[in-house]
Amino acid sequence: MRIVGIAGSLRSGSYNAALLRAAAAEAAPEATIEIESIRGIPLYDGDVEAKGIPSRVTELKDRIAAADGLLLVTPEYNNSIPGTFKNAIDWLTRPPADIPRVFKGRAVGLIGASPGMRGTVLSQTAWLPVLRTLGVQPWFEQLLYVGNADKVFDPSGKLIDETIRVRLRNYVRGFVDFVRSLREGRR
Repeated sequence: MRIVGIAGSLRSGSYNAALLRAAAAEAAPEATIEIESIRGIPLYDGDVEAKGIPSRVTELKDRIAAADGLLLVTPEYNNSIPGTFKNAIDWLTRPPADIPRVFKGRAVGLIGASPGMRGTVLSQTAWLPVLRTLGVQPWFEQLLYVGNADKVFDPSGKLIDETIRVRLRNYVRGFVDFVRSLREGRR
């Protein structure tokens, strides 16, 4: 089973990129989380779109469309969705005729990390209308908001909090089960 994971930050020391790497390491043996990036996706501009979809956007759309599931790892900026991440998702919906191929019915997990105490609860909540509009199958049986991320990861980005590691492992394995059940038509 293939799951595409995307961290919504461009920062080299991103806690969310670190969380995504940790999630990939915690995946069940029958699943692979392929780490993707939003780096290289330009700011959305209808004039650019009229000249053709950027190659990085096309490549990422094709990888998502070929995967069994999608794991979004979202930062929280000013109590909401990071503009860079929303921009990437906006590009992935262009042209609109591609939305069903890329998103419709796709299993989606949503997690995130923040140095704030509440983690990414507000950002994840802000994603809900976007996910609804895309027509995905979000998984909400477990939630993972990693707060105090500056204490959860070491300076190199390694997950050092064992309680969070167990919660992450449970989340990832539960999400894999959800993806499998959708694939087998049990949901």
